[in-house]
Amino acid sequence: MVQNGVGASRQGEHTRRRLLRGGAALLAGTAVGGVARAAPARPNILWFVSEDNNPFIGAYGDRLAHTPTIDKLAREGVLFRHAYSNAPVCAPSRFGILTGVYPEACAPANHMRARAALPAMLKTYPELLRQAGYYVTNNDKTDYNCDVDPARIWDDSSKAAHWRGRPQGAPFMAVFNTMTTHESRLFDPTPGRVKPEEVTLPAYVPDTPGIRQDYASYYNLMERMDGELASRLAELEADGLADDTIVFYYSDNGGTLPRSKRYCYEEGLRCALVVRVPPKWRHLAPAAPGGEIDAPVSFIDLAPTLLALAGVPQPATMNGKPLMGRGSKTERRYVFGMRNRMDERYDFVRTVTDGRYRYIRNYMPHRPNGQNQAYEWLAKGYQDLDRLHLAGKLNPIQERFFQPRPYEEFYDLSVDRDEIDNRIADPAHAARIERMRRALDAHMLSINDNGFIPEGGEAEGYLASRAPGAYPLQAIMALAATAGRRDAKAVPFLQAKLSDANPVIRYWAATGLLILGADAAPAAGRLLEVMRDDPSKPVRIAAAEAAAHVGHGPEAVAVLVSLMAPGETAAVSLQAVNALTYVPDPKPALPAIRAAARSEQQYVRDASRYLEAVLDGVYDPGKPLFDLERMRRAMKGGG
Repeated sequence: MVQNGVGASRQGEHTRRRLLRGGAALLAGTAVGGVARAAPARPNILWFVSEDNNPFIGAYGDRLAHTPTIDKLAREGVLFRHAYSNAPVCAPSRFGILTGVYPEACAPANHMRARAALPAMLKTYPELLRQAGYYVTNNDKTDYNCDVDPARIWDDSSKAAHWRGRPQGAPFMAVFNTMTTHESRLFDPTPGRVKPEEVTLPAYVPDTPGIRQDYASYYNLMERMDGELASRLAELEADGLADDTIVFYYSDNGGTLPRSKRYCYEEGLRCALVVRVPPKWRHLAPAAPGGEIDAPVSFIDLAPTLLALAGVPQPATMNGKPLMGRGSKTERRYVFGMRNRMDERYDFVRTVTDGRYRYIRNYMPHRPNGQNQAYEWLAKGYQDLDRLHLAGKLNPIQERFFQPRPYEEFYDLSVDRDEIDNRIADPAHAARIERMRRALDAHMLSINDNGFIPEGGEAEGYLASRAPGAYPLQAIMALAATAGRRDAKAVPFLQAKLSDANPVIRYWAATGLLILGADAAPAAGRLLEVMRDDPSKPVRIAAAEAAAHVGHGPEAVAVLVSLMAPGETAAVSLQAVNALTYVPDPKPALPAIRAAARSEQQYVRDASRYLEAVLDGVYDPGKPLFDLERMRRAMKGGG
């Protein structure tokens, strides 16, 4: 007798493994009524995934790059010219790749990094492929930003995981991740073929030795990674599997140089994607060998693509569409990207591109892009950038990184590769901008974008945010748009919304008044009431920061300090520290900040260390605030 479902689960797993052990016979055919019927053959699939890089690749037109393996793969396969991750950082991006569901549809998976609850109804691609008889392996990074157990969904997820462990005759899907190009590899110079004086710098960064070295190091790391891919492909050849295996090479998010990883520009979201399809499976390819796909594609489509190649039905919960295989459609008009909390810093950005134009919406325009992040600032490039900012030596284009942003940005990538000429007010683009606005709105509504929910809020999560009345997204989006546009005439409207029954509505009303700064003075009295008494702590934090900018700094600081007290959740404490970082006079909070700078919670600790150094007058961008050795001990080189 099976009890509590445990026996059923084990019995099902036993049956699956028995079928795999007899995989050769199973794939050769099955006898029905005494007649042998051949089972349809299925391709093997190999994913080679590099960390944190844009297409610093010869096949993409980069003349300084030395990537012969990827270039050859592109000549033999298909190159996706405009491929994008759905988040400019690994953990949210990998959530979307694993599940086929946008991370912002399942908060807190939209934050970097977090632990979202993955409902049982959302099946991952390894589970679905295993059920179909594939042997699935992952070597070895996970970082899925949710509570899924890798040991449950993979046949093997380890540093030893390899297709060679499969039962005889079973098709495989094998993932190999390389850390060679990871952000952390820039913390020390990498000598090689490319020299600092050879690189061409974008207009948004200053020309410094540190920044030049970071770029040169990155080219050299890309060359090393390319060699690792060559070794993996040689293994495939040696095993006689190249003619039976579809090979994908891609990077999990955009680059890690200044204003790339974590930011919703091309450098943060644009990735490489090259797929080689052997002749026997060429009918599944979207183009002939050596061909290119110019239409924009995104990584939300990777899981559906795998399922299409394997002949597995796609669950209705998956947001993407297959790029190749059965039912594929690569002609897309738009792809979407996002940013919420990045490590210890809060932000909220949504973006859409068609590969030629990019529209960006900054829902927190009062925060600059350049918020100190302890881990990010370990790179010499960011240290140089911040040092020159503090010395007043950046030119106006470079200084934008450290200044408040417009609510909307729009770039023509064909003439403005560096995205420095914001054409949002250009009448020549008005119709196109409006189409992209509507497309982004429709997308956010269709996926039930959770990004407006303050981290730790009651409505957070795939299921909770869909409960009737919990998250009136259309009304919230309209309110957040009013907030982001910084119109002082909206003060009465925002003040009235502070009394709404829904805490997310109240949060964005308070945030709108915060964005207005001193122009929110008519709402000062109501802000004081909200920061003292609102039942939602994130609402109190937003109201307190807003109150500090309209003449009530001491009272606001006291409230924010109280929300950092021992016993508060990490999310509430972190929101309070971020608010204190931007109030006019946070000095009375220094004792609490000193205590938080010794917190066991990494992000609270890092944000507090920065504010402590600033208040003590000793902040130096070149002095690390992040405990890198502590991280390396904990993660053994991952991240």
